[in-house]
Amino acid sequence: MELSPEAQALAPILIAVVVLWVTEALPLAVTALLGAVACVVAGVAPAKEVFRPFADPLIFLFIGSFILAEGIKRHGLDRRLAYGVLSVPWVDERPRRILAAVAFVSVLISAFISNTCTAAMMLAIVAGILGTVETAASTSGQRPHAGFATSLFLCVAFAASIGGLATPIGTPPNLIGLAFIRDQAGVAVSFLGWCAIGIPLVVVMATVAVRVLAWLFPAGVERLVGVSAYVAVERARLGPWTMGQYSTAAAFAITVVLWVLPGMLLVALGADHPLCRWLAQRLPEGVAALIGAILLFLLPGDRAVATGLRQRALSWRETRIDWDIVLLYGGGMALGELCFSTGLAAALGQSITTLIPAGDWSGTVLVVVAAVVAVVTSEFTSNTASANMVVPVVIALARATGNEPLPAALAATFAASLGFMMPVSTPCNALVYGSGRVPLRAMMASGAVIDVAGTLVVTAAMLIAGRVWTAP
Repeated sequence: MELSPEAQALAPILIAVVVLWVTEALPLAVTALLGAVACVVAGVAPAKEVFRPFADPLIFLFIGSFILAEGIKRHGLDRRLAYGVLSVPWVDERPRRILAAVAFVSVLISAFISNTCTAAMMLAIVAGILGTVETAASTSGQRPHAGFATSLFLCVAFAASIGGLATPIGTPPNLIGLAFIRDQAGVAVSFLGWCAIGIPLVVVMATVAVRVLAWLFPAGVERLVGVSAYVAVERARLGPWTMGQYSTAAAFAITVVLWVLPGMLLVALGADHPLCRWLAQRLPEGVAALIGAILLFLLPGDRAVATGLRQRALSWRETRIDWDIVLLYGGGMALGELCFSTGLAAALGQSITTLIPAGDWSGTVLVVVAAVVAVVTSEFTSNTASANMVVPVVIALARATGNEPLPAALAATFAASLGFMMPVSTPCNALVYGSGRVPLRAMMASGAVIDVAGTLVVTAAMLIAGRVWTAP
């Protein structure tokens, strides 16, 4: 297939960006901006076309979600949830149940808040629990095996990464994949539609992770003395709910309702109902996220200690938006769209098919390959960069082989977040490894098992989802 002049100019830029992403010679966001600038200078497309993805509606879903997450962290709702779950009587100081409770909390929080922030918060809680257990063991004589601490720390990292798959906003690769699927595969996946796939997948994977960690790193004791007392003390320190917490919870609840309501009405009333069409046009996910975020600046918060005056639930000075992710998303989407508009993606897909001796890729084989490549790539580069690199190639390959692109693109999107083996695979892994309580060999051994299990689970889930989605 003969390449257009624009595609010929884009190819070396794309290769250079991929190399810089993998090696991290420059910050990922800087590399994304460099790629976009290079495309304009090289004449691949006009500046207006190249920079258009930086204002994609999903960008504002990112921004709104970041602001909501900041409000939740600032008012301690995540910590209140964590101690609330750990104080459930069922947990009862039993090692496996504590491990399961830590996984549950990490999964639930990371479904809506940054995986990295979730891991950092849960690490502090787990460290406090282990410190209490080790102190109590000096008098009771029931000291757990050293591997149990490893299992708890690894559980935080793995569960935080897994939980990000439950919702579209759980982790940036989700939104990156959804944008490629919407723009290049022509399928709009709603918030509720994603959750219908993501939540069951997360439940299965979190269960697998807990069982693998409990098997590889057993506690060796029946009870961990002191955990219940520690959690009770920490929960009591949180005190009663504050006005800021009520306001933040209300803003978040309204946002979730606005995210889920269009999908629920679509199922109940059908796509042709006027209300469903109105909601689809007037209330996309990005707008819903911004409504919730703006509410934080309007609703009342706590009183200032110095003045005693009532503040808002959130102020702009307290707001932290991860602009690295926003810019990386915009630059990655710009390169991805240019790959398709210049014909480079189609040529790449056809070139890959010529490397296959049999020349016959079924949809199942394509889904498996997409999942495996995304997992392997995410072990050596960020999951966001992995999604930017793998998803558009998979869509192009599906088209070149005459397959439906949705299952393979979803497989690559989900699998891009499954790097569990190395400290560099995800920030969650890096945080846990930096604690000094997790040997590299332990992370690699358990991560390899969960990588394989995750690849199988993602493949099966995407094949089922593909059949349901395309069913008449």
